[in-house]
Amino acid sequence: MTTIRDIAKKLNLSVSTVSKGLNGASDVSEETRRLVLDTALKMGYAPRQARAVESLKICVFIENMGYEQIEQFGYDIIVGFKLAAAAKQWDVSIVPMALNQENSIQYEEYMRANHYSAGFLLGFKLHDDFLSQLEKTTVPTVLLDNVIYNKNVACLGVDNQQGIFRAVQHLAELGHTSIAMLNGEPQSRVSSERLNGFRLGMEHFGLPIREELIGHGDFTADCAARFVGRFVEAGATAIVCASDLIAHGVLRELYRMGLRVPQDISVVGFDDIPIAAYATPPLTTVHQDRLAIGKNACLLMEQIMQGNCINRLLLIPELVIRESTGKPRNASPHHLPGQ
Repeated sequence: MTTIRDIAKKLNLSVSTVSKGLNGASDVSEETRRLVLDTALKMGYAPRQARAVESLKICVFIENMGYEQIEQFGYDIIVGFKLAAAAKQWDVSIVPMALNQENSIQYEEYMRANHYSAGFLLGFKLHDDFLSQLEKTTVPTVLLDNVIYNKNVACLGVDNQQGIFRAVQHLAELGHTSIAMLNGEPQSRVSSERLNGFRLGMEHFGLPIREELIGHGDFTADCAARFVGRFVEAGATAIVCASDLIAHGVLRELYRMGLRVPQDISVVGFDDIPIAAYATPPLTTVHQDRLAIGKNACLLMEQIMQGNCINRLLLIPELVIRESTGKPRNASPHHLPGQ
């Protein structure tokens, strides 16, 4: 059985550095963390947390989400899940699905035919037909950021509403009163929850909600070009984005317009994927602990297989303040409720 010491010896690193890399500690560089995680998986490392009673086959379906490179959103989720599954000696299979292709998979039939004991489904947008099949499935299943009312299915994610609320709070405390939000697709549950967080935050801190400062694009950088100019013309001094990719597009568009961040306008993202820290300027964003999401997906799956019904598990996100946010120019003092 591979140990942390074995990994440390192979990489010529200290045991503490390897341990921090495996647990996603913030004081380990992305390069070192990636090296540690990749080496741990290749060497078959399994944390000494539990001893497997039996070997189970688990299927992970991934739709419309990158996961093979460390800068992609799904990478840490898959690594976290594989590490937790390895501790239980579960056999994990990854099945990518293309969003632009018709879904022909019958979930329950596929799982039974291939002898899978449980499934983990993640994607920015899953096929509606696929989701409808889960309403009656008897296969223990964990979903990322989707809710299905079935005792055999549990949802896992972060508290999107709280995350955006904290972003609005941060901007309000800096003195911003004219805040825009560039959201993802309106039909997405994640988008709905993040918009609710924006509205709640604006109301809580006594700020006006202006519909012309709310836009619905998609979770890509390219959507920013359709909205940023409109937000600026309407007097926005800050833009809250539903993802770091959207925020990256906003930064690019503001640069094209000759506007400085944060001197002319502040920008906040969501997710804290690796590009956030290396953006110009480094991006203030809402951090999702995706390694913890993957590990907790494994925990939820085990609970369902043991007959414990769980509807939803939400992890608390954290706001990471970097250089893309600052006080608005010529801001008058704004007193928040309770201050």
